[in-house]
Amino acid sequence: MEYIGIDIGSTAAKVWGFGDKELHFVQPTGWSSVDTSRDIARRLMEMGIDVHSDDVRVVATGYGRIAVEFADFVITEITCHGRGARELAGSDVGVIDVGGQDTKVILVEKNMVKDFLMNDKCSAGTGKFLEVMANRLGVDMPTLFELAKVGEEISISSLCTVFAESEIISYIGEGRSREDIAAGVVDSVANKVVTLTGRIDFPETVILTGGLSNVPYFAEVLSKKLDRHVINHEKGQFAGAIGAACLAKEKKQR
Repeated sequence: MEYIGIDIGSTAAKVWGFGDKELHFVQPTGWSSVDTSRDIARRLMEMGIDVHSDDVRVVATGYGRIAVEFADFVITEITCHGRGARELAGSDVGVIDVGGQDTKVILVEKNMVKDFLMNDKCSAGTGKFLEVMANRLGVDMPTLFELAKVGEEISISSLCTVFAESEIISYIGEGRSREDIAAGVVDSVANKVVTLTGRIDFPETVILTGGLSNVPYFAEVLSKKLDRHVINHEKGQFAGAIGAACLAKEKKQR
């Protein structure tokens, strides 16, 4: 059997598979989740995995999960991220996922999602916020974090992305350095994440998943603010897809 997890987020689609073959890849979601899912099917077929075969089980999750026409099961991203994070951490864990359009915090206890919260009403505190601010500073996302490492945080108080961008424009007009502004941007996102986690009794072990899981500096900032060890796992970006693949196998076994 082959077990495939597909996590179609608003920015990127992640695929994880295990069984006779182990595979993983990531690609931009683009404007159409349907087109993305069909492209994923083609890529899997080229790898020798027929997604329509009885020997393949597919679980879809994420923002575009309902667009995966060949999925055997469609499962919420909360459940899949929780299961994937538990797989990566090897124990009960708190999960922080800063996605493109929303931020999720999840508490996993006894292999189950016990509690979760989402910020999905405003882009402040999400990957989109960081992307907008990086563009305003004329840098890409990796450079934004590199600048933030050496800067001194300046306050970005607005809770709205539009108004926060206006604050940054004012700082640029004052001649403040890009390093300090970048540090303020990252600090602002971290503070919003911490506010969200404050409503859940997080354990000592916390894992960062999603697109920012490969940014050690962001995990370091969160660790200091939460007073907990926040793990940035090399496979963290694939947590939702890993959880989906695990659930594909577990559902087959029932």
